[in-house]
Amino acid sequence: MTTTQLPDSGELAELRQRYALERERRVRPDGAGQYRPTEAEFGYYAADPYAKETAERDPLHDTVDVAVVGGGFGGILTGARMRQQGVERVRIVDEGSDFGGTWYWNRYPGIHCDVESHVYLPMLDETGYVPEWKYSPGEEIRRHAMRIAEMYDLYPDALFSTSVTSLTWDADTEKWIVATDRGDAFSATYVVTATGTLTEPKLPGIPGIETFQGHTFHTSRWDYAYTGGTPDGGLTGLAGKRVGIVGTGATGVQVIPMLAEDASHLYVFQRTPSSVDVRGNRRTTAEDVRADHDGWARERRENFLRIVSGETADEDLVADRWTSSAALLEKLLPSFRREDGGPSFESAYEVADAAKMNELRTRVELDVTDPDTAEKLKPWYRYACKRPTFSDKYYAAFNRDNVSLVDTADTHGIERITEDGVVVGGTTYALDCLIFATGFSVGVSGVQSGKLPVHGRGGTQLLHAWAQRGPRTLHGFTSNGFPNLIRMGSLHNASSVNYTHILDEQAVHAAALVAAAQAEHAVIEPSPEAEDAWLAVMAKDAPDHEWFHAECTPGYYNREGLGRPNGPTAYPHGAVAFHQLLARWREESIGEALRAKEV
Repeated sequence: MTTTQLPDSGELAELRQRYALERERRVRPDGAGQYRPTEAEFGYYAADPYAKETAERDPLHDTVDVAVVGGGFGGILTGARMRQQGVERVRIVDEGSDFGGTWYWNRYPGIHCDVESHVYLPMLDETGYVPEWKYSPGEEIRRHAMRIAEMYDLYPDALFSTSVTSLTWDADTEKWIVATDRGDAFSATYVVTATGTLTEPKLPGIPGIETFQGHTFHTSRWDYAYTGGTPDGGLTGLAGKRVGIVGTGATGVQVIPMLAEDASHLYVFQRTPSSVDVRGNRRTTAEDVRADHDGWARERRENFLRIVSGETADEDLVADRWTSSAALLEKLLPSFRREDGGPSFESAYEVADAAKMNELRTRVELDVTDPDTAEKLKPWYRYACKRPTFSDKYYAAFNRDNVSLVDTADTHGIERITEDGVVVGGTTYALDCLIFATGFSVGVSGVQSGKLPVHGRGGTQLLHAWAQRGPRTLHGFTSNGFPNLIRMGSLHNASSVNYTHILDEQAVHAAALVAAAQAEHAVIEPSPEAEDAWLAVMAKDAPDHEWFHAECTPGYYNREGLGRPNGPTAYPHGAVAFHQLLARWREESIGEALRAKEV
């Protein structure tokens, strides 16, 4: 994993103390309440800067076979897999004005995928496309999303710049009524929700944020009209401007080097530094990735999933910093249960984790010339506490004379914002432009957030039913009382750092459910007994990682320091085992999810 010398017991004890100290410097009693949504007076932060002119249209009251809520990769893959099963009318509804989901919204300077493009971009075998870079820029990814949609003819029935406002089961017709903010109330035999988990931008609840008189925007709604340039750089509009950026997570790590090139002065407001490993991006050829035979992309994708899930593989085809550090992801992603679990495993894990983090902290010392700045950029927590980031340009940006790092840990964040700047430690930093790279609210989109009301049989609302007994599903996709409703996401399902792989497997499963229901003239709906059995599987052997996340520095993985949610949320044996389980179930037991139509 690393050539760094392994720490001894004394060094480990010192590390634990340092990690605890750094955590306490950053934990806030308000937890996730320290953020505010981009709603009401802050709604302009979520406005669509890329919207095409929306043509007026009459509300739709027609009928489709499948309605898909969400036009990101989850929705696109669902549509494509439905087409492969022969489903004719598939309507995808999305707030954006085109397909792409997060890659529609995120177009900030420097944006790239942090998972190798040859495993991240789905359906490469089907489309015949070979990515040009090891880690694709955002525009290449967005174009690929559109490529899949065009190939599977998903544009004609799509509704863009449209939000679904409710889903209501009509027992008389055995169809869902899909209502939208544009007056639509169309019917769908089946509904698939593919709304994602990180879709709604959030802002820090800093006092005075509404008083700032300079220019301001969120990175997921980048304002090129103000900055000039493109995602490749050339932000000429920032010449002579004092720019501040709040946030140093995965987005900030990519944006900050680009801003540093063109701003007159850049102030980086940091609460917790990210771990930043080597990226090593480069152009690639078909020969580089062995794209010379049918199924090459699936083989590469499965190989990557096996390794990052803790499974064995004869060869590491991707060979990057994700796969070399895969063993350290065990606390973040459910994986197969190791036979040598227990104190000996935990001890070995801690040693390996410390060695990796020492390596990353050493990198800071080597790359950042100012010792004080370097010390503030060092990540003092365990590897899986925050999403790892990767860059070959980030640390070099802090060696520039026009870049200042403003550490806010001692004040638990920015103190306040004024009309003309940001206040930290009693010092006001005057700004012309303030950019928020503060990420997205977790779990506030789709049916699980309550923002999309779902009324099933008898008018029962989904979240009301779950509030009484907790979430109840079969494989995370379907629930009793909510016929022909299929949910995509990680709840009671699988997860991985390569989430498009998970989404594609879910899309295959959703299409198989619809095909089986059509063939049997049945309704997709598991029995309560099937839900009980699945919940028992979820609970059995669920790993106890609560202590790990409780000790982590605050972030969205641990609800800003409050710890992980109670109860099992993902299949405990990892994505590889889960996908194998689903494949067997589709062959042998898919009828468990069906019931006869009412006459």
